[in-house]
Amino acid sequence: MSAPRRARTLRWIVGAADGATVADVLARMKVDAAEVTRGNVFVGRRRVVAATEPVRIGDEVRATPDRGEARPPPRVLFERRGVVAALKPAGVPTIPDAQRGESFVADVARALGRPPSALHPTSRLDRAVSGVVFFALDDAARAALSAAREEGRYHRRYVALARGALASPRGTWDAPIGRARDPRHRAARGVDAAPAQTHYVQIANMQDALMLAVAPVTGRTHQIRVHASDAGAPLLGDATYGGPARVVSPRGAAVTVPRIALHCAWVHVDGTPWAAEAEIPGDLDELWASLGGDRAMWKVATACPVP
Repeated sequence: MSAPRRARTLRWIVGAADGATVADVLARMKVDAAEVTRGNVFVGRRRVVAATEPVRIGDEVRATPDRGEARPPPRVLFERRGVVAALKPAGVPTIPDAQRGESFVADVARALGRPPSALHPTSRLDRAVSGVVFFALDDAARAALSAAREEGRYHRRYVALARGALASPRGTWDAPIGRARDPRHRAARGVDAAPAQTHYVQIANMQDALMLAVAPVTGRTHQIRVHASDAGAPLLGDATYGGPARVVSPRGAAVTVPRIALHCAWVHVDGTPWAAEAEIPGDLDELWASLGGDRAMWKVATACPVP
């Protein structure tokens, strides 16, 4: 199924005759109020969660409605005891950003018949990253997942493809992570750096790529991407942190990297029924095979102890 086509972003500055609510303004804009439930409407930089929200004169309302064929419904891995796990594809952000209203949380909410405001992601995968995402549906689940993190019972396994050379085939990256010059990005030992820790194991080393198994301990923004780059092995497809957009196969052919080569393969929470796994996506599997990699190594990467 093809990706959805996006309409251009519509903007409206609220005037005295435009009404008192977001719904009133959307009617003036000729935008369906259902776009709110899809996460496609903002007032300023704030995503709207209910069409009944009030607006003030001078507010900017933005809507980026879907048009044409919609994305296929997300794969929900489980829903139990206040937690939902779902498989996020690459190419869609976990939560809406200010540029485009599309989001994985809105997709999952639509699949469950709930408003996006009812789902609270316990971790956020970057737009170009795929894998398991957990959502809490109520305060009890949010508290339980937060406690599991604090107690070291919340475990995640990522698999990644990188290029470079590591000082050791296994170990821990612990450079603190702070803000980069560009506020959208992060840097090892950057401004206002906070402690960060990522365990890793090198699973295989091909001519132009490494396969890594990665287990983040903390959850800083872009943590794995920043740590891998700082260690001399930026992820394939991660141009922001020095990763290549093209690599060379053993036969000398140039291979285009389709996106950031990072996937959250599983999330397990000790002492709870919350455990979910996601198979390796086809684009990363094909990329690895095109570089001469053994597909059996994915299983090793998802199952081996880290560190």
